[in-house]
Amino acid sequence: MERDSKGTILLVDDQLELRSIHSAYLQKHGYEVLTASDGESALRCVRERRPDIVFLDHSLRGQTGLEVARELKRDPETANIPIFMLTGHSYGAVGRRALDIGCAGYLSKPVSPQRVLYEVERILGEEHGGVGRNGAVDGATSAAGD
Repeated sequence: MERDSKGTILLVDDQLELRSIHSAYLQKHGYEVLTASDGESALRCVRERRPDIVFLDHSLRGQTGLEVARELKRDPETANIPIFMLTGHSYGAVGRRALDIGCAGYLSKPVSPQRVLYEVERILGEEHGGVGRNGAVDGATSAAGD
C-alpha cells in the first residue's frame, strides 16, 4: 500500500485498541498507517519513515507526547511534519503547550476515527492547495485558533 496510498500517518498511543481502530479506518480510506506505542519508537519511526502527519498521545510511557513533539519540532529534518496532540487533558493543561511548541493542533480524547480522517484530509489538502493550515475547525484547535 505504500506507493498507492494517499499519504502516510503515524499514530502514537499506548492503547492498542485506539491504534487498531484508527489504523483500520485510515487504511480503509487509502492511507498507509504506521503505529508506535511509546515516545522512543515514535521518534525512531518519524526519523526513518518521515510520515506526512503524526497523531501523538500526550500520555505515553517514558517521554510525554509534548516531549516527543518538542524534540521533533527542534530537529530541522522533522520540524515541518504536522503533529496533532491527542489528549484527555483539558486545553489549558496540554493544548496551549502543544500549540506553543509548534503542533498543528490537538484533539480531545476520545476522538472518533472520522475526526482523525477529517484532520488528515484537511492537512494533506492544504499541502496541495486546500484550506490554510491554521484554520481551526469543529473542536480542534490549531495555532491560529482561540
